[in-house]
Amino acid sequence: MGSLFRSEEMALCQLFLQSEAAYACVSELGELGLVQFRDLNPDVNAFQRKFVSEVRRCDEMERKLRYLEKEIKKDGIPMLDTGENPEAPQPREMIDLEATFEKLENELREVNHNAEALKRNFLELTELKHILRKTQVFFDETEQQMGTAVASQMADPNREDEQVTLLGEEGLRAGGQALKLGYSARLLNWGSKILKKSESKFEPEKVGNYYFRFVAGVILRERIPAFERMLWRACRGNVFLRQAEIETPLEDPSTGDQVHKSVFIIFFQGDQLKSRVRKICEGFRATLYPCPEAPSQRREMAMGVMTRIEDLNTVLGQTQDHRHRVLVAAAKNIKNWFIKVVKIKAIYHTLNLFNLDVTQKCLIAECWVPLLDIETIQLALRRGTERSGSSVPPILNRMDTFEDPPTYNRTNKFTGAFQNLVDAYGIASYREINPTPYTIISFPFLFAVMFGDLGHGCLMFLFAGFLVLREKPLAAKKTDNEVWNIFFAGRYIILLMGLFSMYTGFIYNDIFSKSLNLFGSHWHTNYNESTVLSNKDLQINPSLSSDYDQVPYPVGLDPVWQLALNKIVFLNAYKMKISIIIGVLHMLSGVSLSLYNYRYFKDRLSIYCDFIPQVIFLVFLFFYMVLLMFIKWVSYGPQNDFANSPACAPSILITFINMVLFKDAVALANCDTVYMFAGQGALQKFLVIVALLCVPIMLLAKPIYIMRQQKEKHVQLVNGHATTENGDAEGAGRVVQQPPPPPAGGHDENEIGELFIHQGIHTIEYVLGSVSHTASYLRLWALSLAHAQLSEVLWSMVMTKGLILNSWIGGVWLWFVFGFWAILTVGILVLMEGLSAFLHTLRLHWVEFQSKFYKGLGYAFAPFSFEVILNTASTAVEE
Repeated sequence: MGSLFRSEEMALCQLFLQSEAAYACVSELGELGLVQFRDLNPDVNAFQRKFVSEVRRCDEMERKLRYLEKEIKKDGIPMLDTGENPEAPQPREMIDLEATFEKLENELREVNHNAEALKRNFLELTELKHILRKTQVFFDETEQQMGTAVASQMADPNREDEQVTLLGEEGLRAGGQALKLGYSARLLNWGSKILKKSESKFEPEKVGNYYFRFVAGVILRERIPAFERMLWRACRGNVFLRQAEIETPLEDPSTGDQVHKSVFIIFFQGDQLKSRVRKICEGFRATLYPCPEAPSQRREMAMGVMTRIEDLNTVLGQTQDHRHRVLVAAAKNIKNWFIKVVKIKAIYHTLNLFNLDVTQKCLIAECWVPLLDIETIQLALRRGTERSGSSVPPILNRMDTFEDPPTYNRTNKFTGAFQNLVDAYGIASYREINPTPYTIISFPFLFAVMFGDLGHGCLMFLFAGFLVLREKPLAAKKTDNEVWNIFFAGRYIILLMGLFSMYTGFIYNDIFSKSLNLFGSHWHTNYNESTVLSNKDLQINPSLSSDYDQVPYPVGLDPVWQLALNKIVFLNAYKMKISIIIGVLHMLSGVSLSLYNYRYFKDRLSIYCDFIPQVIFLVFLFFYMVLLMFIKWVSYGPQNDFANSPACAPSILITFINMVLFKDAVALANCDTVYMFAGQGALQKFLVIVALLCVPIMLLAKPIYIMRQQKEKHVQLVNGHATTENGDAEGAGRVVQQPPPPPAGGHDENEIGELFIHQGIHTIEYVLGSVSHTASYLRLWALSLAHAQLSEVLWSMVMTKGLILNSWIGGVWLWFVFGFWAILTVGILVLMEGLSAFLHTLRLHWVEFQSKFYKGLGYAFAPFSFEVILNTASTAVEE
């Protein structure tokens, strides 16, 4: 058989490479992707291998490239992806790459450091600018409030002990309680004198026995409430705080995020409070700035700040332009640099799997290779040797081994998706028959049996057709959307599922729950119009030529069944029988494929003890039931006499149950017999007896035969020992003591016991599974019925509501109703029902079909391939 039906023949080879040519040869093999290397140093630590220093250098280069990539993405610069696949650079080119990356990283870090310092200075100047503006407002407001308070005190001197709210109404809202300052109104009078004298001084003014000071700064807006509460509790209300929000957000120079801040000013008295206030500001990470007390000095400082901000803006613009030029130049080559570094690292990782010979001049490797590709691999090795300039050719020797080779199935973009479905159940054992070629047809067909609708299948086919026709540009647009990636990877599966669904929908004559009248109905009504309109239940006699043409409908179902009240009854019987027929044939094909495995592996014992009894058991019971269905369809018709009419047709299920129980059924009234043909009763008893006799053969024949073979080998071994001892005694005059042969029990008995247990489990699983698997195929009927009924309900409950109006309003209303119906159709009937049918089809293949012949105990062939490594690396970066 070809490679599509079985995995490729694999060979274990030993590869000898000169140290100078090893890098170039492994590079060529990576481009080829047909060699799986084995680790010849499993006990050696990863940090003690020969090329660990080169791997570390590659890790460092990857780190620098990721740093460059992060900076490029931060600036939103597009990275040029030409689709090129550069070859792995020579080892001497690593030094140039390292120097290039080092230079770019240092330059970029220096630019970023300078830009961050400039942005920090810009932030400080901006905050100082807002402080100077806001504090002037604070001072003006405070002077007005103090003047008002002094005037009221002079008018009422008895208000000596009245307390003044420190934070005002804003403090009440933020802190939850009023913060009060326990000084008398005389303090406010002194405060007014301080403000008047502060026009000419920076130092705090002494009023009476008190010095009043203030600090100004900036704090994050969300920390203001906690900051106010802490000031009140730590200073016991002996401070005066005012704050105002900065309207425009400021940029954090470290993270680049936009933050909202507020300006505050705190008045206090005494050095002790000053120390507390500063510590609290430090704890809340508030930034304090010097603020002159005189308005003229504040205006002078503000002008200087604005001048410095303008200069900083100019320098920052030049810095950003230089950084942008560096990143744009790096963005043009970063994709190719990544590919080169990944390839270099992969090559050195692979070289670490090799062994060094005693001369330290030759590298030795062991690898699995497809037998048909050995010549291609040798050509690649020759190219690598020529590139390296070595004069010693590489040597590739085939080795003999008892180890199980890996499984390698060649696939393309069409068969790859179906192969993935099979591999998800288990990787095929080496050279085991591959279910994929059969799955390509049976999977979409069984799906379509459950999903059969011409309209829904057409939607699915058009969607998959779009993916197939646009696969190259869509594949180039890499995305991390998992749902889209799943649909795109399975586009050919969806294409065939849609195509087969259109076929089965045509057979069911079902399109969005309606029928197509392509060939005209073969049923006719002979009732007049008044009779039809006045009676809901009227029957058409199929035995009359005037009611039925007595000719089968050309393709599929007659469209008149769409109007029949007994439509569900008819379709239930039809689809249920079709499901059983398809299921039995599907299982029989699976059992038949096991014969090809037994013949290929020359396992004649399994043919006689497993395959033949299994086929007899399945055919004599379940295939016989399928034959009864066809006999019933052919033998019983409305034009026959009563004994052969549908009224006397026996139930297939009751007949099968009576057959297994050896029970005679009772004939219906006016019917001659319960059997469909002469001798059916005797034949059924014979079939059941033979099928039951196959069970002990499947259970015991194989273990007993193997046990007898082992006993015969044991007897031959004992006789061989006796002959050897006698020969030595006669010829040499002495008897050589031979070790006694192993007993008949022991390890062999354990193996025989395990074989009996394994065969018992296998037999029970097959016998019981034949019944349960046959019933499992009824899901074809159940899901097909459910899909058709959901489609009909959706049409009758949604779409018909848009057809009740006749005027132009009805057209507008129909437009909205159609949109709603279309959304429900795609979302429920196509997506949800399609997913349900897909999962049921997957189960039928994994459990009912593949369990008959497929073991799936192998391991996948994982060649050293740059393409796979690069795809994995790009996926990891996206995640």
